[in-house]
Amino acid sequence: MDVIVKRSHTLKQALVDFVLDADGELAQALEVYAAAQMRRGNGDNTQQDLIIDSFITEGKVGDNSPIELFIASHADLSESDRNLLNSWHRSFIGLFTITQILPDGLELINWLTAKNYIVKSNSPEKQQAISRFKPGDILLTRISSLTDSEWIFSGPHTFMGKLGKPKLAVAIGNFKDNYKRHLYSDAPDLLEEAWQSVEQYYQQFVDFFGSDEVTLPGYQLNKKIAQFQEIISEKYLKAAGLDTSKSLDEIAQEAGIGAEEITAAAKEIGADSNAVSQILNGKKGNQKMVAPKVDLPADLRKAEQVTSISHPRWGLIFLPTYIKFTTILLADDWRSIEGAEKLIRYYLEDKSINAYIWHRLAQKYPTQLEKVLQEFLKNPEFNLSNDLDKLLQEFGKPIEPELPEIASVPLHLHNLFQEAITEVNKSKPKGKGQKQPAKGFQRGYTNLR
Repeated sequence: MDVIVKRSHTLKQALVDFVLDADGELAQALEVYAAAQMRRGNGDNTQQDLIIDSFITEGKVGDNSPIELFIASHADLSESDRNLLNSWHRSFIGLFTITQILPDGLELINWLTAKNYIVKSNSPEKQQAISRFKPGDILLTRISSLTDSEWIFSGPHTFMGKLGKPKLAVAIGNFKDNYKRHLYSDAPDLLEEAWQSVEQYYQQFVDFFGSDEVTLPGYQLNKKIAQFQEIISEKYLKAAGLDTSKSLDEIAQEAGIGAEEITAAAKEIGADSNAVSQILNGKKGNQKMVAPKVDLPADLRKAEQVTSISHPRWGLIFLPTYIKFTTILLADDWRSIEGAEKLIRYYLEDKSINAYIWHRLAQKYPTQLEKVLQEFLKNPEFNLSNDLDKLLQEFGKPIEPELPEIASVPLHLHNLFQEAITEVNKSKPKGKGQKQPAKGFQRGYTNLR
């Protein structure tokens, strides 16, 4: 084993012991961080080890990371040790496919960003574990920098074996739910483009609807969203340099396939016929990201009214109860409204109601919301300005936005999910009651579970 690899193992063990043996602010910070992470995981030993490992690089004690505190408390560290430790701030969790077995490690590709890595085994235990792996196996693990071109395993791994496209799509969907911050952590260009797509979607939404908020009966909103989606698709195709003026027959002839095949493929995955034909014809050019198809969830299409709210960071939100919630706030006696208490609790507990919705309500109805929460929480001292964020965090709501569902996704992931959905649908018996598949990366995996 290389000297630097051995040294990385020694330093990592010392760093873990330093964190686990700590008291005071560091111990408290770990406890708070772990509590927040455990709400998202299953709490098994692997999950707990991953939490400790991620806290070391992501956690904060005041303005410092645990790594910085460790360095500050060990004056005898060499400059190379300090550089190696600081490089671990670039550690990240990924869902990797093994492409090659090496004598002292693995060659991996991160499924989320299609980037390749040479990862060295930095302990006899890890080397023994990976000796059983084979090319094509899937690993969920965290890796840390070793040199400019090599990495090491950081903490435990979850071995998933070989996965077909449907199960791989599920694994990526689960990764997205549990590790949103790590979706494109090794590809800042993809992450930036994804965030830019959310801002663009917001502006297009405002241009189309004339506001960032619209309330309509479900069936009407569904039609409007479909019209809006057509405009989005048209702009996307033009931005990709594709000729949207051509007929389906012309596109089919150029692609060397039948128009019926294009139509069938589009129907199968819920996509635009032109978009599918261009994908099949390989005319994407340098397009790296794909805007997912967005439509009103099926369970809301029959709702009496649905409020759609768009935000340049929080994305697109559909709420069938938003008007009722505002009615509660404006009532002389909110408790007289049937189901009011249950709805307030739902808005606090359900993940679909994000912090932005609460902030929006606080901005529009500050006095009313404060009064309702004081009575609901049985806390007359509750202060909206000072206590709202604390309350939301107690209910596990992130205060800062995470990459929303409408963000563009890398082309290879978009294609994987469409192929996976098509594969699953082909294996299902055709029937009148068969549900339409979900579309795109964001929703596709839910149909595959």
